Amino acid sequence: MKKIMLVVLIVMIGMGVLVAQTVSRNIKTNEYAVLQKNMARGWNTWYNNSVMSHVLLPEGFSINVCVSRSGRKQYLREITKYSKAMNHPEELNLGLRSDDGSYTSLTMKYLTEEMEIQTATDGKDEYILITPKQELKNQLIIEAGLLWGRNGSVGIEGNQLTGKLPGRTILVKTTEPVIKDAYIITSTPHFIVSLKKEVGIYTGNTKSLAQIKKIIAEKKTEQEKRINSYKNLSEPFKGMQSILAWSTIYDEPNHRVMTPVSRNWSSGWGGFTLFDWDTYFGSYMCSLFNKELAYANAIEMTKSITPFGFVPNFKAPFGNVSWDRSQPPIGSTVILKIYNRYHEKWFLKEVYNELLTWNRFWTKKRDVNGYLAWGSDDVPDSLKSTDKEIHTAQAARWESGLDNSPMYDGIPFNEKTSTLELADVGLMSLYIMDCNSLALIADELNMKADAKELRERSVKYAQKLSGLWDEDTGIFLNKRLDNGEKSYRLSPTNFYPMLAKVCTQQQAETMMKKHYFNPAEFYGDFVIPSISRNDTAFKGNTYWRGRIWAPLNMLVYMGMQNYQLPEAKKDLSERSKTLFLKSWNEDGAIYENYNSVTGQGRDVKNADGYYHWGALLAFISLLENGYMQPKTDLKKDSAYK
Repeated sequence: MKKIMLVVLIVMIGMGVLVAQTVSRNIKTNEYAVLQKNMARGWNTWYNNSVMSHVLLPEGFSINVCVSRSGRKQYLREITKYSKAMNHPEELNLGLRSDDGSYTSLTMKYLTEEMEIQTATDGKDEYILITPKQELKNQLIIEAGLLWGRNGSVGIEGNQLTGKLPGRTILVKTTEPVIKDAYIITSTPHFIVSLKKEVGIYTGNTKSLAQIKKIIAEKKTEQEKRINSYKNLSEPFKGMQSILAWSTIYDEPNHRVMTPVSRNWSSGWGGFTLFDWDTYFGSYMCSLFNKELAYANAIEMTKSITPFGFVPNFKAPFGNVSWDRSQPPIGSTVILKIYNRYHEKWFLKEVYNELLTWNRFWTKKRDVNGYLAWGSDDVPDSLKSTDKEIHTAQAARWESGLDNSPMYDGIPFNEKTSTLELADVGLMSLYIMDCNSLALIADELNMKADAKELRERSVKYAQKLSGLWDEDTGIFLNKRLDNGEKSYRLSPTNFYPMLAKVCTQQQAETMMKKHYFNPAEFYGDFVIPSISRNDTAFKGNTYWRGRIWAPLNMLVYMGMQNYQLPEAKKDLSERSKTLFLKSWNEDGAIYENYNSVTGQGRDVKNADGYYHWGALLAFISLLENGYMQPKTDLKKDSAYK
C-alpha cells in the first residue's frame, strides 16, 4: 500500500508542475522576503541566456546587445561564455564587474573581430560603451524588449527605442548615426550602428560619448579599488567575485535572485538549475563579499527540500527534481560559517527545520548496520533516465556527487536497503560534520533537545568511522558491507575524517606524509586528483576519473583547518591558486574540472568553461590568508542598498 501511495504522489506532483516553472518554497521570515525584493531591482544582466542583455528590474525592460554582419546569416543574439573546447563562434572573456551591475566589462571575439563592451549605471540610467579593437565589418544591433510578460510596450521613434512602462518611459539612444538595413534578422524594435569606431548606447537625457566614457570610468575605478583591497590576492578574488556576479540571475516565475552553477547549465535545464553542494559552495564564496547573495543561495537550496525529507541532488523548472536521491550534506556547515561571519539569527531560523529534517533523512534511509552508504530510493527521477539507471548503483553513485568515480566500480547495489554495499568514509565524515554544525546552530536557537540528539548521532557514527582507519595503509578506507573487504582505491574523500575531527593529530600527519605529499598518489604540480595517480582509472581523465575538482580541494582544506598541518595547508592553498590562475590568466576561464597533469580545463568537452565552484580554488587562498573574519559593521556590508 505504501508503494502505491508513493507512486500516486509522484504523479500528482509531476502533473502539477508540467504547466509551470514555479517551485514550492516555505519562506518563514519577513527579513528574507525584504532581502529578495531589495536585490531584484535596477539594471543588471538578470536574463540568464545572455550576458549582453541589460535588464531593468522590476520593470523587465531590456536592452539586448547583438552583433551581425550585413549580407550574412550570422546573428549573434544570446551570448554567454563557453569552454574553447566547444568551438563556439563567439569567444568571451568576462572581466571586471560589480555584484549589482553598476559596472560590467567583457571582451568578445566574433568572426575574427574583437571588441570590448563596458556598462555602467548611475541607479537610474544605463550606459553601454562598445570599443572595437580595430575598424570592424560587424554591425551592432540594439534590441528593445520586455521580458517575462511584464506590462508595457516597446517601440521605435525616429532614431531611438522606447519602453513605455507603468509610471515611466525609457528612451534608448546612441552616439552614432543609425544605419538602415532591412535584411537584418530581427523582429523586435531595434536600431543598427556601425562598429567602425567607439559607440555609446544610453538611456535618459542626451549624452556625448565623452560623458558616457567618464561615467563608465568612474564606476570602473570604484570596482578596481574594491578588487585592489585584496592586495596580492586581488586577481584570485577578482576571478571568484566576477564569476559569481556574472552567474547571478533573476528567476522571474519564483521572484528571486540567485546564483546557479553556470548560465549554460541553467539554459540547458529550462531556466535555472540548482545542484546541492555546488550551490552551497557558491553561497559560501559569496559570504566573503556579498551577504545578501550568500543568504539567498543558501536559503534557496535548502528550501528545495523534497516531500521525502532531503535536499535533492538537483532542482530545475518543470518539476525536474531528483526524487530518489540527495547529495553531500554540507548545508549546515556552510550556513554556520555564514552565520559566524554575520551573526543574524533570522537566517538560522529560516533554514533550521529543513536542515534538521535533512539530517534525520541520512540515518533513517542510508544507515546499514551503523554505517552510512550512498543510495537511491525506489522512486523514478525526473530526467527520464533509462530503467537501468533508476534505483540502481548508478543513481546511488550520483548521490555521492562523484558520478563516475572509480571508487564505486564493481560495488553491488542492495535492492533491500536501496544503498551501495560500501561503508563510505566520505559520507560518514560529511554527516558527522553536519551533525556537529547543526548542533551548534541548535544551540544558537536554544533547541536543547535537538542539540542533544545531534551530538548523540555524531558520537555514534564517529565510533564507526574511527574503526575504518587502516594502520598499514595509514589512511581511512571504505569497507564493503556485503563481504567486509577493505577498498584500497583512494580519492580525496579518504581524507575527510579530518572534517569530522575523528582522526587524531598523528593520523592526520600520517595521511599527509604517506598520501597527500606522495607523488605516486596525490601530489604533483597540480592537486588534488579525484582518484590517486597510481589507480588504473586515473589515465581516463574524464570527469571524476582522475581530473581535479575544486570542491574536493576545498573539503580537504577545511579538514586540514581542524589540525596543526601548516605545511600541507599552505601547499594546498598555493597549488590551488596556481591552478586557478592558469586558465583565468589565459582566457578568463574558470572550469568545472581540470586535467591533473597539465592543469588545463579546455582539454575535454565535459568541463564547463565558466562554472562557479571552480573558483573554490581561489577561495582557499583567501581563507588561508584570513579574509573570512567575522563582520563587525554589518550596515556597511551590502551590495544592494
